[in-house]
Amino acid sequence: MLLHVKNMVCNRCVKVVKEEIEKLGYSIENIKLGEVELREEENLVNKVQLKEVLESNGFELLDDRKTQLVEKIKNVIVELIHHSKDHLKTNVSEYISQKVGSDYSNLSNLFSSVEGITIEKYLILQRIERAKELLVYDELTLSEIAFELGYSSVAHLSAQFKKTTGLTPSHFKKLSDHKRMSLDHL
Repeated sequence: MLLHVKNMVCNRCVKVVKEEIEKLGYSIENIKLGEVELREEENLVNKVQLKEVLESNGFELLDDRKTQLVEKIKNVIVELIHHSKDHLKTNVSEYISQKVGSDYSNLSNLFSSVEGITIEKYLILQRIERAKELLVYDELTLSEIAFELGYSSVAHLSAQFKKTTGLTPSHFKKLSDHKRMSLDHL
């Protein structure tokens, strides 16, 4: 049985969901961002109990097909930006289309109608959040961060950063209260 879980955006999320589902006595066949495949048949799974346990940990069980697709798009983008180096050489629309298994223009229209923003805007938000993370770590220069995130120049990264956050990257770096957002709140 395949479950779609909202707000699974990192390896720690995967670990928590896995532990909680196993505590309920279910066997996991496969687990990745946003998806859990159980060995049990659907009629043997107490979805109400599962939903309560997931919600108590900040996750949400998704039943609606449209919401599942949107969550899958988000997970593909999070994986690409935060957990992969592939974004440097990837056509994002083709990548999303291939990973989700659907035409990009349909996915784009669905995403916009459900989320109220475009896939491109969501991608920018994720890139800027990753830039914030790298700025806080203080291990890379702004040029290295721009390259790491696939920006054509430091100026392009800086302009997008300022437009999104209201701050320049250097001003953000100087703040003691680094206003980073949890990935599940983007």
